[in-house]
Formats: sequence, structure tokens, C-alpha cells
Amino acid sequence: MKKILLFSEIFPPTHGGSGRWFSEIYGRFPKQDVAFLVGANDGTKVFDNRLPHQIHRYNLSSSEWGMRSLLGLKFYLRTWGKLKAIAKDEGIQQVHCGRVLPEGVAALMLKVSSGIPYRCYVHGEDVETALTSRELTWLTRRVMKHAEQVICNSENSFRILREKWDLSPGKMIIMTPGVDVDHFCPDPTTPKPEGWEGRINILTVGRLQQRKGQDMMIRALPELAKVFPNINYAIIGGGKERPNLEHLADELGVIGHVQFFGEVNDAQMKACYRHCDLFALPNRRVGNDDEGFGMVLLEAQACGRPVLAGASGGTRETLEDGVTGTMVDCTAPENIADAATKLLSNPETLESMGQAGREHVENRFSWETLASNAKKLFS
Repeated sequence: MKKILLFSEIFPPTHGGSGRWFSEIYGRFPKQDVAFLVGANDGTKVFDNRLPHQIHRYNLSSSEWGMRSLLGLKFYLRTWGKLKAIAKDEGIQQVHCGRVLPEGVAALMLKVSSGIPYRCYVHGEDVETALTSRELTWLTRRVMKHAEQVICNSENSFRILREKWDLSPGKMIIMTPGVDVDHFCPDPTTPKPEGWEGRINILTVGRLQQRKGQDMMIRALPELAKVFPNINYAIIGGGKERPNLEHLADELGVIGHVQFFGEVNDAQMKACYRHCDLFALPNRRVGNDDEGFGMVLLEAQACGRPVLAGASGGTRETLEDGVTGTMVDCTAPENIADAATKLLSNPETLESMGQAGREHVENRFSWETLASNAKKLFS
């Protein structure tokens, strides 16, 4: 295998599904085949010591992804310089970019200057957002044109590139994220999270942003509380929407039914997955922002829990509708309340869906299986 440099701002311990995906896949490659150039943040040393690979940390964040501004141009020149130096030191023969923008621009500059080819990952919402700007659209087209391959995280992302970007199907492949089925697994001996005893608990894990739909689940709570007075909606994750969500819950009179955990450690997250009665990702499209895949849905199913997901973006590819969970139009809270009521009123259905979900992810989304497939592909 030609030595790979995984080049991504998003990487653990920074929270984010794509970063976890990259660490799980490339972290299973032989250490001589992969090096990492990833974002710098607090607490990286503990995580980096878990992998045998060479991990280079660098500030890969910028408020400006265009090149017409001085800020954006300086960012790309600085990043390209670092990328070029690491590629030379590590003997890199191919670069794999976590996103088309901004990582792909620096990789294109490296290809022009050093002849090193690159591949780019596409997550769906990233290329949708790029369409809102002429400059970002132009940059995205240039990066994808000169990439050796574009890796789509779902059939939905593949469709977006084919229909909205006119990208040739022959240039694209689909590689879905997965889940550690040994790490995320049922375990009834795990203590219940604080405040969960004697309640019906719905859980959402993810950044607090509109497309994730935490606000829509909160809007569904008044109806749910009429049927289940002991309902509890637990939200794991941080983000700028938290004040708005807290205000909404207070305004609707359901603040006592909402539990904000913020960011949690691994043990706390697993406990929540294992003991929730229903996992919900009530995602919806907001403008050009859509859910590309939904790794948290895999994690919940791996823990043997039934799932409810929005019928938008790539989430339908994570579950078997009617078997491991249910798809819902989450643009209206009434739809969410109705679907959740039907599920929570039928414990036998919840149990069977949870069991089917565990089998589903074991068979299709194990990291070991996906990493093995990736090794063959990249070789």
C-alpha cells in the first residue's frame, strides 16, 4: 500500500462523527502505512498515545474558507506549507482529506507543487453548504475535479454529487461510517444515569444544531407528557443552540421533562445508550443543511435500543424501517409525538426492534469489517 496521510481538522478527542470514523478506520491500518495530520486542541496527548501511528497536530481551523480574502489566503498558504513538510518527512504517497473544504484545497496545492495525489471525503451537508457561495462552489468543483477519488459517506451524498454537482459515478465510491460493536453493546448491569429511575427516557446524542432536531422533540413533549407523565428527554452534546432549547422547553412548560447533559465521558454516554427506552435523532433539512448519515443511530442500535430518525438526508441508510426503528417526517412535532407514542406504548415492539438493531449493526457496520474493506480499496 502507498503510504497515506490522513489530513483532517476534525479528529478525536474533538467530538464529531467524521473524526471518530477516521480514527477507527485508519487507526486499524498498519502503522507504517498511515500517518496523521489533524487538528490541534486540548487533551490530545492521552488520545494520541492510544494509536501506534505518527500523529501530527496543527491548527487547521479558519473562519474563512475562501481564497479571495487575505485571511483565507494566509490560512491556505500556511496549511499547504505544513502539509508539504509533513508529506516529505513521512514519505507520503497519497493524501486522504477529511473534507473537500478546507482540507482539499491545501491537498490540491500539494498535488500541483509535489505531484502527490489525494482523495476527499464528502459528508453531504458540506457540499450542500458550499452551493450557497459562488466562491466555495468554484473551489469545491476544482478540488473534486483533480481528486483521484471522492469518497461518499452514504448513498444520499452520492446522489447529491451526481445530481447537483454532475460528478461522474465512476469517480465516486460509497464508504459508510460504522460502530465498535464490542464497545457499544447491551449491558443491563450498567447503572442507570442519574434521574432516570422510574421514568420513560428518550435520548438524543449530537451537536446542538437545528438540523439535529432537538427542538422538534422538545416541541413534541407537551403531547407526549399527556400520555407519559414521567417522560424524560435526555440531550447529550454541546453547541450554540442550547440557550434557545432551554428557553423553548421553559416556554412550552416542559423544562421538567428535559435533561441537558452537555458533553459527557465515554462511560456516561454508554450508560445513556444502554438504558434509554427510545433513541431519537429527529433530524430535518434546514436550508441546505442536512444530516449526512447519523453514526449515533448505529451506536444506539449496537446497544440494543430501538431508534427513531428523521426521514431526511442519509439517516435511512443506518436502520431498517419498521424492523430496527422507524423513520418519521420530523418537520412537524405532531409526527414525532405520534410515532414515539406508538413505540413507547408497545414494550414488546421496543424489545424486538432493539434485538434486531444489534444484529443489524453487527452484520453490516462493524469497524473491523469496514476497515478491512477500506484496506483492500486503498491498496
